[in-house]
Amino acid sequence: MSGPGAPDDERAARVFLGRVIEPGDEVAGRWVRETGAPGAVRQLLRGADEDAPTGVSERRWAGLRARAGAADPARDLALADAAGLRFVCPGDTEWPGTLDDLGDARPLGLWVRGSPHLRMWALRSVAVVGARACTEYGAHMATALAAGLAERGWVVVSGGAYGVDGAAHRGALGADGATVAVLACGVDRPYPRGHTGLINRIAEQGLVVGELPPGEHPTPSRFVLRNRVIAALTRGTVVVEAAHRSGSLVTARAARRLGRHTMGVPGPATSALSAGVHELLRGEAVLVTDAAEVVELVGDMGELAPERRGPVLPRDLLDPAARRVLAALPGRRAAPADEVARGAQTTEDDAVARLYELKALGYVERLGDGWKLTRQAVLSVRPGPRQP
Repeated sequence: MSGPGAPDDERAARVFLGRVIEPGDEVAGRWVRETGAPGAVRQLLRGADEDAPTGVSERRWAGLRARAGAADPARDLALADAAGLRFVCPGDTEWPGTLDDLGDARPLGLWVRGSPHLRMWALRSVAVVGARACTEYGAHMATALAAGLAERGWVVVSGGAYGVDGAAHRGALGADGATVAVLACGVDRPYPRGHTGLINRIAEQGLVVGELPPGEHPTPSRFVLRNRVIAALTRGTVVVEAAHRSGSLVTARAARRLGRHTMGVPGPATSALSAGVHELLRGEAVLVTDAAEVVELVGDMGELAPERRGPVLPRDLLDPAARRVLAALPGRRAAPADEVARGAQTTEDDAVARLYELKALGYVERLGDGWKLTRQAVLSVRPGPRQP
């Protein structure tokens, strides 16, 4: 069948099916793969019971046909054009091939708001997700991570929600970087409403994407299924604060199933909001604390995080033999040179020579026949057991 209600064009057919099939429906996805999108539309509009796809019950088939009766791809495309949206589907040059890793659960297509090229941005992107009711620590870490990634030329992807998502988007925007919000509703209807200004700003500076048609509202199941798109779109997922039942863990687990890097930012052991992250870290997730460590994992060979070490103390610059003599001096009394030599496992002559060297540097002072640490040395030597 052909005509206004039965598009033969692949793009229009996928727009049509977007009104009929819920995101992530693998049974419907297999049906579309086997028959092609235009063929699936023709079966729906014929409405014959024998046209029902394998695995679809009679009741569900009736529900799909009812939805199909209200679908109008020409209207949706016109609404999208008026709102500055475009529809990207498999086969387009802008389609991110990473989404194909979802198999039959891949989106029929994505509605996109914003001018950058979606596929090119996805090639160098990282998801930063986490708790909606995050702590100040979680917001700070998400902001700092996103800003650091943006400064290194990475695209920050998140879900546009309150908490960690919003902090991640703001961190990237604040660094004049690139960010993508993946919504669980029509991209022409920012959600949550309190983030309307933020999502509009993302659309101006980056991209807002979603698989639901214009005007569609979010539901709990759509939030969960949206997370698979975030995971598939990116090179890796970082979770910043997540309780045991957090939706961001769904994203992390999807990333792991897809062979993407899964990372977590640790929090206090006593924090319920970090319990889910810690559970991830006990599994296959990698602990990260800043953008450099994220990039080391997801980036190209050679993009290494700097070596981590504590501050360099003045005593670290001493010759090893002098450090041994310094460490052999008691903390609270003077000691003769022979005692110091035994503690440093050297000769008395060598110990005396080192003590004079240390005296010139201000670490020790002569006290009668013995040698004693100065205040400078006491502050420089690591704390240890008290000396008599």
